[in-house]
Amino acid sequence: MNDDVRRKLLEAVERMPAFPESVHQVLTLSADINCSQKDLVEVIKKDPVFTLKILRLVNSPYFGLSREITSINHASVYLGLNTLKNVALGLAAVGAIPRTASERLDMGAFWLHSLAVAACASMLGRRLGVSRDDVANYFAAGLLHDIGKVVFALYLPDEFTAVIRQCAGSGAPLHHCELDVIGATHADIGGLLAEKWHLPGELREVVATHHSQGAGGDFMLNDCLFAANQISKKLSFGSAGNFVVEPLPPCVVNRFNMTMDELIADLPSLGEEVESARIFVKLGESR
Repeated sequence: MNDDVRRKLLEAVERMPAFPESVHQVLTLSADINCSQKDLVEVIKKDPVFTLKILRLVNSPYFGLSREITSINHASVYLGLNTLKNVALGLAAVGAIPRTASERLDMGAFWLHSLAVAACASMLGRRLGVSRDDVANYFAAGLLHDIGKVVFALYLPDEFTAVIRQCAGSGAPLHHCELDVIGATHADIGGLLAEKWHLPGELREVVATHHSQGAGGDFMLNDCLFAANQISKKLSFGSAGNFVVEPLPPCVVNRFNMTMDELIADLPSLGEEVESARIFVKLGESR
């Protein structure tokens, strides 16, 4: 990426809304190994609207808890700090997207694709033995992996339109066309947005490298995210502008010891999980 392209991307990222202060504090606290549940809960409780959204989400069928959670204190005990952090992060990210993005990008289809990748990545992580608390990272990565496309649609609309046109005409993957037309991909600008939002380092890295297998970071998370992305496209869960289903590279096939079709057959409840996860977008978009 040359300096002119990077400058253009940074200017676009700077125009994106910031997270609420309460979410910034949650992310800052949760990055501290000495952070306590009490500290995190006290920050969230200062934002009554956000508190209500989190409680509604926690009590939704997505989490399927056996008893109603009536306070953030209880939510932190039942979910754990990492899951609570990612719930807050996911809701804030959805809420930060300007509604005008829908003029150039079908946000209903975009969020359905993102939720499907999030749900599928979580299921694949659990299949590999990832703990319930750490699986929250997989959901957040899936939810936000394509967030750079929204920045392109909002603030580089002519270039993004040209990318979509080239992608449709050539049949090439979207990120290849982005590199050709813009000089950078949605993963590149997504990584810059993740920095602006002060997202956790692991999440920033996976957003920035989700089309680059073996580029670094958590290889298991990257592999799950890549597989989930292709599975979601193959099963036509929404759309984020890219309809090309890429084959699973050998490292991903070896990770699961399964082909893509075998993985799909091993995830019969994916549709139900995606449907349950829709509440993330419903609550996140509500004002």
